[in-house]
Amino acid sequence: MENWIINIMEDFGYIGVFLLIMLENIFPPIPSEVILTFGGYMTTQSNLTFIGVVIASTLGSVAGAIALYDVGKVVGIKRIGRFVDKWGRVLRLTNEDIYKANDWFKKYGVWTVFFCRFIPLIRSLISLPAGMSNMNFWVFLLLTTIGTFIWNVILIYLGTQVGENWDTIVEYMDTYSNIAYALLAILFILFVIWIIRRKSKKNKK
Repeated sequence: MENWIINIMEDFGYIGVFLLIMLENIFPPIPSEVILTFGGYMTTQSNLTFIGVVIASTLGSVAGAIALYDVGKVVGIKRIGRFVDKWGRVLRLTNEDIYKANDWFKKYGVWTVFFCRFIPLIRSLISLPAGMSNMNFWVFLLLTTIGTFIWNVILIYLGTQVGENWDTIVEYMDTYSNIAYALLAILFILFVIWIIRRKSKKNKK
């Protein structure tokens, strides 16, 4: 996949960067780390400029995020609720759980959208619950743009500094991703334990 990404960027320049980053936001398995760090390296070897790659990648990221936000808005909390009504017993979920999660996102989603832009994979998928909870579009757009811009600038800059060794940044990002996923897994487990204990206390009353 890396060779395919590199070939597109070499052949199509800024348009290639824009399209690849947009796809990366819609289909998270496409690694933004490769696109951005190689894009940074290309600014030292071609007519591409640092600012141009930053703008193209940021516009692509925002376009992909808006697409997923719209998908989340179309699906909506009510459709998720109907799905839980049908399969909730299997998933050990109730409509109350879904609406509580939705209320939580409405309360804290602003910061969640921003900070999740710095976590690989999650940075793309966070747009879905933002749309499902009807988060204010302009707030979503602002925080997404700022978070994405910072992420892109950092990785593109690193790509310009390491030169031909740009792929070493990808290796470091893999380590960073694994640590981030491990922390998220721990937080999720603690959250599940908290829900189970809360339900057991209610049942005892």
